[in-house]
Amino acid sequence: MQPEEGVTDIVNVTANVSSRINLMRIVLISGIIFVHIPFDPQTSPFNGAYGLFDWLRVFLRDSLFRVGVPCLSAISGYLLFRHGAASLDYGKTIRRKTKTVILPFLLWNSAFFMFVLILQHYGIGDGYLPDLSEATPHTLATLLFAIDGTPINLPLYFLRDLFVCILLSPILAFLIRRAPLPTLGFLLLLAAWPVSIGIVLRNSILFSFSFGIYLSLHRIDVRIVDRYAALIGTAFIALAALLATAAYMTGPGLPLWLEVCRNLMVLVGIPGFWALSAILIRSRVGQALADTGGLSFWIFCAHYPLLFCLWVLWNRGGSDLYPIFYLLAAALSLLLLPLTNGMARYALPSFYNLLTGSRTRPQAEARVASSRPADDRPVRSEQR
Repeated sequence: MQPEEGVTDIVNVTANVSSRINLMRIVLISGIIFVHIPFDPQTSPFNGAYGLFDWLRVFLRDSLFRVGVPCLSAISGYLLFRHGAASLDYGKTIRRKTKTVILPFLLWNSAFFMFVLILQHYGIGDGYLPDLSEATPHTLATLLFAIDGTPINLPLYFLRDLFVCILLSPILAFLIRRAPLPTLGFLLLLAAWPVSIGIVLRNSILFSFSFGIYLSLHRIDVRIVDRYAALIGTAFIALAALLATAAYMTGPGLPLWLEVCRNLMVLVGIPGFWALSAILIRSRVGQALADTGGLSFWIFCAHYPLLFCLWVLWNRGGSDLYPIFYLLAAALSLLLLPLTNGMARYALPSFYNLLTGSRTRPQAEARVASSRPADDRPVRSEQR
């Protein structure tokens, strides 16, 4: 092999991995919209009132896109140590992540908290979220800062747990370097068993974040599954469908064995979705999605408040036919969130950077970066 060919291979590998990471982010975060589309006891998919449509809701909400958080946290762990443990400046990393993770969490969550407080003052939205006027100080602190429970903007618990993992990253990296299999095995058991340990709100993030660290520190070629991408992707979707069927038949309260199986299945989604990304990135649609920049983070932070507003409006004058709301909520979210992202980015660029943790680089910087070899180029949109 000529030297020039070797350089080209390195460039292509890095560019391919970078694009697939960005592709997975936008696909998984868009999928999380389906996880959070609201319903009440009368419109629960486990009632079976709409047959196959309800099964599809369970498939998207409780199975397929439940893998979003584990996949995103694995990406974060992988990117944090992609240059090795020795290159990690812990103090600088914490300062940077405070700006890119904690600050957006506080801005988005506090804004939604105030919005709900105002609505409830006028008697709007009662019953959909906790009554803030009668909540205890501890409940209010948790809703605002996710101290020991989910915040009022529920999906943002991931940012809270991610920052905890970043704080623990030197310890996790040390254990992964010295004893990778026992460490991952213990964290896998912790993720599978539905018991709270108090450090994070979802145990699975410790395993998936550490798994990403393992891939980086032990220099695992993440393209190793690409030759079997079609088989792995198909098997993952089939497994997700099987789990959805079992959950649909036994839910909403899952037996312990099925809950453990679901917790394990969402971790299987890490290689499963990575294999699917190898297929999707070859298409024009996949390449376009991989180039959406800070949109994925905007969707992640803004979709829950939007869905809440749509649900309140629907219940004040919508049809009783729930599938209409479900389809409208999904369609409007996928339309309005990119639209508001573009409007905020161009109208209020400085504030937009605060809201998205400075995940969108200036155009001039992007042009300079694109002129550098891909192996020297940072992966865009730092870990979430």
